[in-house]
Parts: sequence; structure tokens; C-alpha cells
Amino acid sequence: MAQQDGSDEMESVRIQLSNIGRSVSTEEVQTLRTLTSFDDDSDYDDDDYYCYDDYCYDDDDDDDDDEYESQWAAVERLPLFERITTALFDDKVGRKRLVNVTKLGPDERHCFIDKLIKHVQNDNLSLLEKLRHRIDRACFKFYRAGVQLPSVEVRYKNLSVQAECQLVHGKPLPTLWNATKGAFSGISNLLGSKQEAKISILKDVNGIIKPGRMTLLLGPPGCGKTTFLLALAGKLSQTLEVSGEITYNGYGLDEFNPRKTSTYVSQYDLHTPEMTVRETLDFSARFQGIGSRAEIIKEVSQREKQAGIVPDPDVDAYMKAISVEGTESTLQTDYILKILGLDNCADTMVGDAIRRGISGGEKKRLTTGEMIVGPTKVLFMDEISNGLDSSTSFQVVSCIQHLVHHTDATALISLLQPAPEIFDLFDDVILMAEGKVVYHGPRTYIHKFFKNCGFRCLERKGIADFIQEVISRKDQAQYWYHKEQPYRYVSVNQFIQKFKECKIGVSLEKELSDPLEKTQSRRDSLSFKRYSLSKWELFKACLRREFLLMKRNSFLYVFKTLQLLMGASMTMTVFLRTRMAVDIIHANYYLGALFFTLMLIIVDAFPELSLTVSRLEVFHKQRELCFYPAWAYAIPAAILKIPLSFLESFLLISLTYYTIGYSPEVGRFFRQFLVSFGLHVAGMSMFRLISSVSQTIVASTTAGTLALVIMSSFGGFIVTQHKCQVLFFTIFAPYMVAASMPPWLNWGFWLNPVSYGEIGMALNELLAPRWEKVKSGNTSAGQETLENRGLNFDSSFYWLSVAALFGLTALFNVIFMLALTFLKYYQLQGQEDSRDESIHNESKISVETDSFSGSETGENIESSLTSKLKSVIIY
Repeated sequence: MAQQDGSDEMESVRIQLSNIGRSVSTEEVQTLRTLTSFDDDSDYDDDDYYCYDDYCYDDDDDDDDDEYESQWAAVERLPLFERITTALFDDKVGRKRLVNVTKLGPDERHCFIDKLIKHVQNDNLSLLEKLRHRIDRACFKFYRAGVQLPSVEVRYKNLSVQAECQLVHGKPLPTLWNATKGAFSGISNLLGSKQEAKISILKDVNGIIKPGRMTLLLGPPGCGKTTFLLALAGKLSQTLEVSGEITYNGYGLDEFNPRKTSTYVSQYDLHTPEMTVRETLDFSARFQGIGSRAEIIKEVSQREKQAGIVPDPDVDAYMKAISVEGTESTLQTDYILKILGLDNCADTMVGDAIRRGISGGEKKRLTTGEMIVGPTKVLFMDEISNGLDSSTSFQVVSCIQHLVHHTDATALISLLQPAPEIFDLFDDVILMAEGKVVYHGPRTYIHKFFKNCGFRCLERKGIADFIQEVISRKDQAQYWYHKEQPYRYVSVNQFIQKFKECKIGVSLEKELSDPLEKTQSRRDSLSFKRYSLSKWELFKACLRREFLLMKRNSFLYVFKTLQLLMGASMTMTVFLRTRMAVDIIHANYYLGALFFTLMLIIVDAFPELSLTVSRLEVFHKQRELCFYPAWAYAIPAAILKIPLSFLESFLLISLTYYTIGYSPEVGRFFRQFLVSFGLHVAGMSMFRLISSVSQTIVASTTAGTLALVIMSSFGGFIVTQHKCQVLFFTIFAPYMVAASMPPWLNWGFWLNPVSYGEIGMALNELLAPRWEKVKSGNTSAGQETLENRGLNFDSSFYWLSVAALFGLTALFNVIFMLALTFLKYYQLQGQEDSRDESIHNESKISVETDSFSGSETGENIESSLTSKLKSVIIY
């Protein structure tokens, strides 16, 4: 294949050489011919690089050439910063014009990408070839390599991963007796009598993943592929025991930030359903940053100016546009949309089970695009072709291949059953079985390796299927081709031993024994910062996203407001002012109206719980990818809800205050509004906190409902703080009932936002001048009512209650941020994991799970590795 590629490029060289003409000087030709002399291992001859000629060499029209050169001369006269942000774009009539790439509009970006990439396979490859050639030529013009694309070599040596699991005898059916036994076993576990065992997921694996080469990861379900990818990406759970060594360019994982240097593409598609495909990619591109793109274009521009090189205007515009940091929309997004075939649904919402959106295959491509839109140089991709047809899978993998080969990226891609044409796109193959690496070497050698072991691929059988079946006990016999010798099962350990003895295995072991030197260029390829943007930019980006999501959920907020208005109308009709006098009997009615208003407010904040839960999956995914910290998510979520709380509280108080007949002073109207506003923001903050801790909709709804019960019970109205006499009426006769809160439950009163709302509103109303005029003995009716309710506080306590409400708001938000920062997100992958005590297959522990069966068992348990404390994982 390499020879065929070389012959194709030579043919391209001959065609383009005939069109170069006299625009290329003899000195430049000689300089270009020295390109390949710097690489002794190159398979191309001296003229290979002629197939990447720049704009000025291909121009047939002298007038257009002169005009372009004059425009480019104007660009060269600009200061450096303006020069690397100014490029030549085509206008509507096809003429070149100077454009600031930081201010490109959506139509300009769309038209430019459509012009640049008409046929995805060919034009994408051509663009990357031109981009790479421009960088190389800027270096070789000075007869030395000075501008190098960042590259990362990943090495793993003696890597092993173990997990602790709880032993469960057998796999019980969900019967009453088994449930009872399970309850008793849970009690015994709490007492410390539980039995645990260690499960080995990865066992002493070794290898090197080199930059500029596509590496395919194959293996049966449950062999440890996902764990292997997570280990290399530095994203394994801390509850796992990891031994061995993993290095990037010779640096250990503790010497830099592996989560920012590498990207793990999960097999699960987690996206914000309210955002469009384009918005999702723009958001990801903004937080991933630009890496070293700005430094590269700056260095290349300076060298081209010194050498008098006029670059291809389209390549120059593309490189400059993707090197701008912090923009809301970038040309790189349009490029990724085009090469992944997502341009047709770019402005369609992602959607979910409720909202109509893009298809499952488009979500899978979006998951891939969300990661490769950034400048990351190391890609660990897990089952990226699931749900895609063969044609789309080939297009996606082919685009990644072009990216890897021409930008020196490092890619390890796990596929379940790749088609033969997809398998041929890879350079190297890693074959895993039983947590071990059976083969790690060139794709072209793997068939020969198994042939030397006595197995040969059948006709009309794909190599990928063959190598996965030949290590299986039940499928291995059909590939035995030594008919003169009796077949004997070859175990995984025997295959591993044969690989260590072959020349590929010996070469790999020798290379691993020589550690990489820690040079400055290799260090520069790694990321040591946790976030790509400044704190202010992080805040602005998250604030903009939160505002967008609020607009997309506007129906919910409108519905909430209408629901609150309905509650206000009910309050106005039940507690009508014409039926309520200013006396000690009706004072309790006023307190009842105030309490009902408080409950309307706190219930109106309840939907914040489900909204927060629905976004936790995406938040934790983006937090693990080092997009932004928890505070950048929590603060905008709190700030943007303040106007909503202000509006709803004002509408509620405006409708009910004078209709019910509270004290007519305007100041007291606004003081009651202030209390309701403080309670609303405190309630929304509290429900956000509950959802961040509970994490699932079922647990959050249960905890939120319990919180409502506690707040209503301990709010100072249903059950008072002090022992008192409360008057109740029945259809038979009035009677007195003693209702008081036990002292040991006082915490429920003082930690309750509704209590402070009750205190503030009650003091605001019952200490008004009109209640001072009505005397009952030596005290006013207002004072007596407050004493009966256990709310006899000084008038200054109103402001303390307001301060307490806003203080609780701040406290809830701080704890919310801490919960988002430190709590892990546990996805429920199934029920309790169990195992059979029987030992099989060389005394390896067999583990089963209640919720999985068949071939899905191992893969699902393996994927839940990072989400369960001391979970059971099989390999």
C-alpha cells in the first residue's frame, strides 16, 4: 500500500511540475528538493514535496497573481499580532479581500469550508497535506527543522489493574426469601463481616503507542479494553489498585496533566439535549483552547516573511482562523461538521427521549467531533463506530487517519467488529484477551504471526474477525491449517509467549528498555495547566451557556409562573379581605395566609431539582475533561435565576398583598416582597444542592419531597417552636389544643428557610400600627398572636431573618459547589454484582452480575469500573 501511495504522489508531482512554470526560481526548486534529505527512512524520492505547491506557483493568470501578491504584501507590512489575525478571503464575486479572522461571520465560515472541502475524503486529505507542507517548508527553507508539530509517545510497562469486589454466594432470584437473606447480609456487611476478593482486570501489559500511527484495539467483550483506555488516559477510579508505569514522552502521569493532554472518547453519548450540534462543538472548542496553534502560525509566518514565501491563501486563512482563542464560534467547528457529515444537522437540537433531535448515529459522530474539535494530540476512543453504518464508520475513521498521519497525533481506537476496509486504515493493532496483550505490532504482520502459530484466516473472512475468534476456545479449531498434525488448543498465554519470541515482540521489548529522553520539545507537547481559559473567560462562557439553556427551557419557566399565579388567585379568594377583621381571632387567618404564600414560593422552586439532575451527567463528563471547574458552573446557575425569583416573587406579592388586606403601608409591602424574594432564591439553591448530592431523579425527588415535609412541619405554623395554646374550630364546638415543638427538634426550626420567612412576614404584619391599636389585656393583638405562635421576637429580628435567608442561599450555593467539585457521579449500571464461588480456567475468579447477560455482561461491568466503589469487574 505504501508503494502504491508513493506512485500516486509521484504522478501528482509530474502533473504539477508541468504547471509550475517560471514562477519558481532555481534556488527555490533546489531548496524544495532538499526536503526529504533530512529523513533517511523516507520512502519517497526528492520530488515528493512538489505535490503541495502553494498558491503563487499554481496561478495561471499573471494579473491575478500580481493582485494577490500586492494584497499579501499589505498583510506582510502589518505588525505581527495583526498579521497572524488577518487573512485573504474570497468575497461574493470570488475576489480576495483582507479579513480579520477573529470577526468571521457564520456565513463566511460556512462558505469558506464549502469551498475548501467539496469532497470530504479527497479535499480533507489535500488540506492536511498542504497544511503539513507549509509547516515543513518554513523549516527546511533554513535547512534545519525548527517548527515541529507537537507529538506524544505513550508507553506502558508492566501495567496491572486490580479491583476489590464483595463476594455474593450464587446469583439469587428476586424472591422474598432471597430478599430477606440479602437484608441480613447487608447488616453483616455493616458489622464488618463481609468477604472481599481481588479481581485482576489488566495483567502485566507492555507496549508503545507511537505518534503519527493509527492503532486499533481489538478484543472480545470483557477483556479489559475500556479499563485499558481509561488507564492510559489517567482516568481510572482511585478505588482501583494500579501498578506499573505509564509515560507520555518519558514523563509520568504525576508530572503533568494527563486529562488535558489526552482525550478519552466514551462509548456513551452524553450531550446537553437543549443545545444544537453546532453549539455543542463550539462550546467544546472554546474550552479545549487552541493548544500550540498560535505559536506555530506565528513562527511559520515569521519564517515565510524572511524567506519571501507566499503561502496558499486558503491554507493561510484556515490556519489563522483556528488559532484564535476564546471566540464563541470558530472555523474549526465548521470544519469538523463538514468532515463528520454533521453539516446538514448543524442547527438541529441534540434532543433526548423527550425532545426530538438528531439520530443515534449522528449523536455518535457528535461525541467524536466534540473531542477532536480541540487541539489534543492523544486520542483514546472507545467503540466510536457503534450505531454507525459501514459507510459512515469508514468516513469517520478515515478522517481520523488523515488527522493522525499529517499532524503527528497519537490515536488508540477500540472497535468491536471493524469491516475489512476500516481495518486496513490502521497501522498497528493491539489484540487483548483475558486482560492481557496478545499482540502489539504492525497490522501487516499480524496474519503472518498467527500463521506461524498454526492458524490461517479462511477465505471471505475478515482479518479482524479472524484474530478475535482464533483466541477463542470454541472458534479456534476451524482456523487450524496443519492438517498433518492433530489440533491442540493454544491458550492465550501460549500466544503471548510466541509473540515475545517473534521479532516484533523482541523489538518492542528492546525499545521499552531504552527510556525516552526528557527534551524540551517533548515537554512542550504536554499540558501542565488544568484549564485552557482564564477564570473570567471560563465564567463568561458558562454564563452564556446557562442563559442559552434558560431560553431553550422558557416554556418551563412560563409554566411555573402561570402555576404561581394560579396559586395566588386561590390565596386571594380563600383569604379575602372583606371576611377578615383586625382582631386576635382573625390574626391566625392572616398567619395562615402568610404561611400558604411561603409554601407557594418554596414549591415553585421545586422544579430546579429535576433541571439540575438532568444536567449532572454532562457536567461531570465535562469536569473530567477539564473544560471548567465546578464554580464556573454553579455561579452562573445561581446568578441567572435571581431575575426569575425577583419577577415571580413580585407578581405573587403584588396580587395577594392588598387583596388579602395586609397592612396598607407601602414600606411593609416591599418588606414582605423582600422576604418572599429571599425565600425563593434560598429554595432554588437548596434544591440544587439536594440534586447534586442525590444525583438521580428518583433519589432527588424523594429527598426533595422529604425536605418539603420537614420545612412545612417545622416552619413555625403547623408546629410552633414553644408550647402555646392555638385556637381551632370544628363543626361541633371550638376547643383549645396544645401544640409545641420538642426541644430536641429545634434544629428543624432554625435550619429551615421557611421558618425565617415566617418570622419575617409575621413580624412585618403583626407589628404594624393597626395591630397596636387593638388591645387584649396589657398587650396588643399582634403581640399576643406572636407569643402564642412562639414568634415573639423584636422588630429588628425581621432584618435578621432576611439576612438569614440570603446567608442560607450563600451557604447552599457553596455546598453545591463543593459537592460538584468532590463528589463522583455514580451511574447505575445494574443491580448488585455477584459471583459464583467455582474456580475455572486456571483458577481465575468468575464474576456474574444480576442485570446483564450474554456477551454484554463483561463490557457493561467493565464500563462501570470507574463509577462504583469496590465494584466487581470481569475481564
